[in-house]
Amino acid sequence: MAKLGIEQTVRDQYDLLTAELPSPAQRKQKVLCGGHSLGGVITGYFAAADFDGNRATTQDAGYNQCAGYLALDTTVSTSLADLSGSIPGDTNLPDIGLGYGVVQAGLDSGVLPRTLSAPVLLNPETMTLLGIAGLGALDDLEGEADLPRYLPSNLNIEATNRFLFAKDTAAFLSGKPSVRDFRLTNGAVLGALLDDNSVPLAFLQTSVGFFDGGPIADKSFPVANGGDEQAGPYGTAYKAIPDRPRGPLYTWRTYDRVGDPDDPGYRSADGTPFTRAGEEVTDIRQLARSLAEQPLDFTEQYFPTKLVTDIQLATSPQVKKLVVHPEGLKANPVLTVLAGEGLLAGRVPAELHPVVADGYQHLDVLTAAPVQKNGRPEPVSTALADFARSPRQPWTGRTHARGPGGSPPGPLRVTRAQSLPAANVAASSASSR
Repeated sequence: MAKLGIEQTVRDQYDLLTAELPSPAQRKQKVLCGGHSLGGVITGYFAAADFDGNRATTQDAGYNQCAGYLALDTTVSTSLADLSGSIPGDTNLPDIGLGYGVVQAGLDSGVLPRTLSAPVLLNPETMTLLGIAGLGALDDLEGEADLPRYLPSNLNIEATNRFLFAKDTAAFLSGKPSVRDFRLTNGAVLGALLDDNSVPLAFLQTSVGFFDGGPIADKSFPVANGGDEQAGPYGTAYKAIPDRPRGPLYTWRTYDRVGDPDDPGYRSADGTPFTRAGEEVTDIRQLARSLAEQPLDFTEQYFPTKLVTDIQLATSPQVKKLVVHPEGLKANPVLTVLAGEGLLAGRVPAELHPVVADGYQHLDVLTAAPVQKNGRPEPVSTALADFARSPRQPWTGRTHARGPGGSPPGPLRVTRAQSLPAANVAASSASSR
């Protein structure tokens, strides 16, 4: 893990592609390279890489392994600038001010942690917990959960429980009431771990529905609803929490039942609805399957520290030398798909002509249900299929008209009432992280 940085990551990607698709012409015609979140930055480094050590020969260059690039709630870049503010400050990352050599020596010796490790949500134990919660919801969504009662009692689990289920600062400090004091279905447990109205970490948020079955209150920890600090790493959605410990069985209202006639329409203390039908796009059952099904994990339990520190140290000679073909970032068509409420909310790079899926959170671009509540096809996957069938630059979608006077169009915003034209997908391979 001490060596698993950006250089090893893109080399692994290249070795896999050339082993599975030996023909350079086939790779250039059929492969779409891209990723979600940090995967956009990894794609940037892959596009700019040289894999035979000879800059003059370009058949091996990263950009020549791809017919086009995909960026899902990220951008194809060699910088973390577009994802700024998305990495929490308590991930136990080394101080990059020490310099590349000192950081690498610390990783080699084990003095510095080789995987991202924080006491709340970002560590191997809690990432594994997501898969277990997914299994419970997949097996019996409406059954009462016993997972909170048999979780290990340690600092990591306790801190995570308090962070997610503390109504306010006083509850966080005292630990009362705790998650073990509430009756929750398996669906409610999973929703509490990943829904945008519950988890206060933007990069872990989906829009899978809302709590149901009992009184709901504002969750004002770590930040209050409606405040200036709410955006950024915490996400844009109002946060909510069950309000009756040792009370009713709290259930989970799925994305396609939000706004139905029997929906209580829970509201914040300031009168703002916690959610609306147009803001819920992911089926919690499908999310549970993605988390629980083997053999691949949904989130990386052991995320390499070096992968992040390498990118943070992009100006160091050891990392800068990896960008051999900077022109590769613009050598192929790019499809940029952004979540309307995701990591780039409020700062959409219009020059990239992105597809913006309104109401989507950071993970929704991966998990949204194939058929939305209004019966229309899911817009992100439809855009991906259309692009795979015929990559082009700049990608704007066939329904996107040019601006006044023939000027280039800005972002294409796709709401639940719209969808892009369906397409048959040509044979292709997608390289993503």
